[in-house]
Amino acid sequence: MDRELMNMHVGKVIRVDRGGPESRIGKLLAVFEDYFVLLTESDGVVYYKTNHVRSITESSKDAMKLGLKIPEKLDYKTAENFHKLLESIRFQWVRINRSGGAESLEGVLSDSNKHYASLIVKDEVVRFSMKHIRNISYGLMVEKHKNDDGGSNKNNEENDNNQKDDKDEDNE
Repeated sequence: MDRELMNMHVGKVIRVDRGGPESRIGKLLAVFEDYFVLLTESDGVVYYKTNHVRSITESSKDAMKLGLKIPEKLDYKTAENFHKLLESIRFQWVRINRSGGAESLEGVLSDSNKHYASLIVKDEVVRFSMKHIRNISYGLMVEKHKNDDGGSNKNNEENDNNQKDDKDEDNE
């Protein structure tokens, strides 16, 4: 995907790829030399390598919504290229290729170079070819926007009242 085209969509909610396991809807936060940063509702901050993206979609009617309240100063990692990004998240818990399929891998990023990234997965060291990494995330999440219906607070209040009643009975 062309960097100039991607820069036109910074700050907008887009869909990456039309479908399939790697398709995500999120807010495009930044574009760099060979990757971009997307904030998604379910996966948090995801770093996509641009050479693996087939399409991006922007709703002409602003129909794609992100159910997140984005903090004013969302702190996420940046670097001039993907390799330097991996160096900056070294020793972090990461997930490569978020699809959950056979090419998805989760573990501690222990090393990277221009050919591969090494992950510690349980008691193994797995070297993942750089050309097969489509995206990566390292656990940075944003709280989902809460509904104002009071449903979850009502349940918490009922639990608190039940606990108070139990304590009062114990004290009698």
